[in-house]
Amino acid sequence: MPIRFFQALRAGGLKPSVTEYLHLCEALKAGVIALDLAEFHLLARTTLVKDEMQFDRFDQIFGTFFEASDAAFADLSALPVDWLQNELKRLLSDEEKAALAGLGSFEAIMQTLRERLAEQTAKHQGGNRWIGTGGTSPFGNGGFNPEGVRIGGSPQHGRAVKVWQQRQFKDFDSDRPLDTRQMKLALRKLRQFARTGQDSELDIDATIASTAKNAGYLDLKMRPERHNAVKVLLLLDVGGSMDSHILQVEQLFHSLKSEFKHLESYYFHNFLYEKLWRENSRRSDSSIDLQSVLHRFDRNYKVIFVGDASMSPYEILSHGGSIEHWNEQPGIYHLGQLLNHFHSVAWLNPISAEYWGMTASIQLIKNALSDRMFALSLNGIDAAIDCLRHRGG
Repeated sequence: MPIRFFQALRAGGLKPSVTEYLHLCEALKAGVIALDLAEFHLLARTTLVKDEMQFDRFDQIFGTFFEASDAAFADLSALPVDWLQNELKRLLSDEEKAALAGLGSFEAIMQTLRERLAEQTAKHQGGNRWIGTGGTSPFGNGGFNPEGVRIGGSPQHGRAVKVWQQRQFKDFDSDRPLDTRQMKLALRKLRQFARTGQDSELDIDATIASTAKNAGYLDLKMRPERHNAVKVLLLLDVGGSMDSHILQVEQLFHSLKSEFKHLESYYFHNFLYEKLWRENSRRSDSSIDLQSVLHRFDRNYKVIFVGDASMSPYEILSHGGSIEHWNEQPGIYHLGQLLNHFHSVAWLNPISAEYWGMTASIQLIKNALSDRMFALSLNGIDAAIDCLRHRGG
């Protein structure tokens, strides 16, 4: 079965390696899990799927594969619910348990189950033949049999050769808010590695080649350490309506700091004006002119705005529209200056995209950015990274 399932995954578009398949087989051979479909689902997904974004596809293939495997049996809903309610449980002595005999083989168990399904017409409890609860029948739950099919209920003795139970495997929701680990996985698509600086690490391949050419005398070769060369400028909306998104933005900030060596961050309130600041506690006396920021950072920086873009349209379109100070130029003017300087700009919005149409300011900013606004979800951040990668190199 594992090899057929492995082939089904590859045919379905996933690319588990042979090594990963062998790891799965080793885990099964070592008895890491019980013979239970839910436990196999978790083990197989852990060993065969590299990317959390592929969980949903894995679950679809898994469901289709095992649904086909179980096609010979009736739907669980065909059994009345009260047949599987354990209201009576027999207490068996060790001698009585030892005297019970199995049906002999997996095929015999499955064939007998088919016959019972066709013949049974009423609920049974405490019996030794029919599908029911609390007895010694090989079919049902809550009782004891050396081998059988558990239908409903929960594990008791770990002897079931098959579990017939409707299972719901939750799809991986690509539109839910990201946690820190998911953010890191998504952000890694933006990384571009380069070797710069002093020679500080051993180049094994070059050392081997050089030593071979040197008649076996060791010739060490060094090379610069490999660093992520992408530079990110992070502009964070703070205060007001953003207070309800603090945890999510902090997770993004932490993820960016861990993934990018060249990360610069500044704050603004509601919209971009002529000044930014690094410390919110000192923003009144330590703000930085936007023009200074544009001169300091070259065009190759990837700019990421983070904000809910929810405000009065006057704050975007009018001079003096800022709620905190009198701005000589409208906010849209300053955004235009930034867009003219940087090639790669994206805006991440913690508000779900389905609500964007209800807020005029969101539509204004989205249009000004040529639709480069994305939701702060797995799909949204993935689309934002693609946008940043393909604009300006």
